Amino acid sequence: MHLSTLPLFAALVVALPSPNPSPAITVPLPGGPSGHEVQIEAIAFAGSGCPAGSVAGQLSSDLTTITLLYDSFVAQAGQGIPGASYRKNCQLNIKLKYPSGWQFSVFKADYRGYAQIPQGDTGTCKATYYFSGDSNQVSSTMTIKGPYDDNYIKTDQFGVTSTVWSPCGLEGLLNINSEVRLSPPDATKNAQLTVDSTDLKFTQVHYLQWQTCS
Repeated sequence: MHLSTLPLFAALVVALPSPNPSPAITVPLPGGPSGHEVQIEAIAFAGSGCPAGSVAGQLSSDLTTITLLYDSFVAQAGQGIPGASYRKNCQLNIKLKYPSGWQFSVFKADYRGYAQIPQGDTGTCKATYYFSGDSNQVSSTMTIKGPYDDNYIKTDQFGVTSTVWSPCGLEGLLNINSEVRLSPPDATKNAQLTVDSTDLKFTQVHYLQWQTCS
């Protein structure tokens, strides 16, 4: 599987790994003590739904939202379509540094897309969130039953008891594994499940929340 890296400049821009990566940027921690900063180092991605050159994104200036755009996150099934196309996935690794005494978690994520699913078939959108080195994880699944031919939105929102938090005062690597899948994979009628309703780009918005460590 190909692994690509998104160095963060003023905005996230897709780039191939290079021997001399561009320096990371730093931005103030919202609500944090004066002089403390969070360093956003990189976003890596790999998977059939996010090959090299197919992802772009932007990080909000207040560190509350990461918006990612995909142009290859499209699952397809039906006559004349390769069998492996019924499922597409993307594994994101988001690396951040932040001051001792602070931590963050994903508490909401919005997935927008388009589905064309015939009678008797189904489409599934799933996302799993976890931090490297931590066995705790949370997942959310949405199923779309045919017949369906319209845009959709999938919102993941986790309560306090189910929220996955980053390590306290350490460098955290947040993993987000998302997938779209059609069933049955050997459908005779054409089916499609994408993740942007207008231009076949997948838009994924991850909201970050911060708290002081107890």
